[in-house]
Amino acid sequence: MNALLSAAFVLCWSSGFIGAKLGAGTADPTTLLMWRFVPLALVLIAVAAVSRRAWRGLTRREAGRQVAIGALSQSGYLLSVYYAIQLGVSSGTTALIDGVQPLVAGALAGPLLRQYVSRRQWLGLWLGLAGVATVTTADAAAAGAGVPWWAYFVPFLGMLSLVAATFLEGRSRAAVAPRAALTVHCVTSAVLFSGLAFGAGAAAPPADSSFWLATAWLVVLPTFGGYGLYWLIMRRSGVTEVNTLMFLMAPVTAVWGALMFGEHFGPQTAVGLAIGLAAVAVVRRGAKPSRTAVVERVEETDGTHRDADPATVRAPSR
Repeated sequence: MNALLSAAFVLCWSSGFIGAKLGAGTADPTTLLMWRFVPLALVLIAVAAVSRRAWRGLTRREAGRQVAIGALSQSGYLLSVYYAIQLGVSSGTTALIDGVQPLVAGALAGPLLRQYVSRRQWLGLWLGLAGVATVTTADAAAAGAGVPWWAYFVPFLGMLSLVAATFLEGRSRAAVAPRAALTVHCVTSAVLFSGLAFGAGAAAPPADSSFWLATAWLVVLPTFGGYGLYWLIMRRSGVTEVNTLMFLMAPVTAVWGALMFGEHFGPQTAVGLAIGLAAVAVVRRGAKPSRTAVVERVEETDGTHRDADPATVRAPSR
């Protein structure tokens, strides 16, 4: 099950970069993002009104936390990705820059969440960085001088936004149902992107059918698939593992972009893909559940305890 969820997550999350590329030439990023989230938020609100069970236990304080998480993990992250692609950064390169996220999350997991990373996992994380650097070099060389140098820092800001959301969620001890969290996040994004679109005078959608095709793509695959699976896998397997899977986004997106848009893909990109796969294998072998983690999972199924990240091994400080 973990392997299937991981594979589905990688494909669905990578589809977000492809969808952004599809919609880049049809409208302003705020327009595309507004029409991606407004209908989705309305549907989720209607579902929430019918089924209120998922909202039990959601306090006002935790609702505010979920609003902040949605603003960081959806609004901040996606806006940076869309603007980077609009500026000319390829979908593969954008995913490659976001691939630095696992190292940042891994380095901060210990001091912020007391979820310490083993030596084998650090080896995998650095191996993944080597794979990201390999593919990034190839894509940057193929892009040429048509993209301003500062455009490559835009997705970097989005990566930091997603890391902040991950740790904000990890520090929470409240049992918030994924459906309720997704609803709050999407409503937050709908409000923020609508405000940005109306403020820029770009709220009206274009009549181009490709715009609506890109919108439908983005709602179904990256939102329900990628975003939902992101939090599910993080709760099942921990911060380090879910962020290690991010190493696969860059090479998978590079392959997808090459097949769909003719973006550069050569031997160096293939080598980077192989290194990324090896990094995931190393980190997964380094994460062996301890007796404490097993006890925490049993207690959670009995409803007597809920840890912020029960599947992550909490080794003693060392």
